[in-house]
Amino acid sequence: LKVRVVRSSPPSSQFKATLQESYQVYKRYQMVIHKDPPDKPTINQVRLVPVSFEDPQFKSSFNQSATLFAKYQMAVHKDTPSECGENEFTRFLCDSPLEAENPPNGPECGYGSFHQQYWLDGKIIAVGVIDILPYCVSSVYLYYDPDYSFLSLGVYSALR
Repeated sequence: LKVRVVRSSPPSSQFKATLQESYQVYKRYQMVIHKDPPDKPTINQVRLVPVSFEDPQFKSSFNQSATLFAKYQMAVHKDTPSECGENEFTRFLCDSPLEAENPPNGPECGYGSFHQQYWLDGKIIAVGVIDILPYCVSSVYLYYDPDYSFLSLGVYSALR
């Protein structure tokens, strides 16, 4: 087994030379492990959603996220249902002291608090709560569906 680290940004010559082969391995993995059809688009499997009740994507996924949070907290941390209800979820992972900012020289998504949602087959299976700041990204919390713990989504999220 040989493991190489190749720079992806900016793309090194090794990265460019192996891009198609790497993509084919990724595509085969998605098809075998996740039962993706060969033509399934993957761009929308991870969504960066601003933490704002004004945002339509945040509002439309709020109940699913809160339910997943409760499932995670009860299974992994042994919380009681009253310790991980919608109010606790909102207080802990939605109320943020950061104000959204979209400066012209900043990232397209802007600065502020976000929920990085991991979707599989039309449902959220993990959420990384992150703060995007001018000089760093801060991982606040990650919760996932315990049924998918075999995917090591915490490790994947940290690497991503």
